[in-house]
Amino acid sequence: MEATQTRVCMKATQGCRCGHLGDASLACSRAPRCAADYQAKVSGPLLDRIDLHIEVEALSAADLTMPPPAEGSIAVAARVAKARSVQGERYAGLGVRTNTEIDGDLLEKYATPDEPGQRLLAQAAEAMRLSARGYTRVLRVSRTIADLAGAGATGRIHVAEALSYRRQAPRS
Repeated sequence: MEATQTRVCMKATQGCRCGHLGDASLACSRAPRCAADYQAKVSGPLLDRIDLHIEVEALSAADLTMPPPAEGSIAVAARVAKARSVQGERYAGLGVRTNTEIDGDLLEKYATPDEPGQRLLAQAAEAMRLSARGYTRVLRVSRTIADLAGAGATGRIHVAEALSYRRQAPRS
């Protein structure tokens, strides 16, 4: 049996060449053109292969003194382990282990959202001009979000969260 391999693609870049896009205290003097020029260097097809796009802003001194988040790393790791276990059981004997690996009939069977989720995804696919690859990736991420939440089926809320992780237009 051929071993499957999970591929994760991550991209770490700044919003613009100077690195100050979105930072009110160090405003970019060329925004939004600086961001558009800088981000245009990364091709759309490459960006389409990245499932989660998350902007992380610089921490202020006040942020550093705040108490830690309510859910710590140990709790998150336990939730992830449980979700992976659920996926392993769901796909046992099917030649795949995780949501990342499903496509075709398996994708349709296990990741198709409920009716409101399907409507939202259809609207978003048109508005965001999702490619077939992007659409499939949203379905896989939605299914994973549902697994992390302990939900048996993929719903509108899971689709909405998955869509929030798609690439956002540059901001000034």
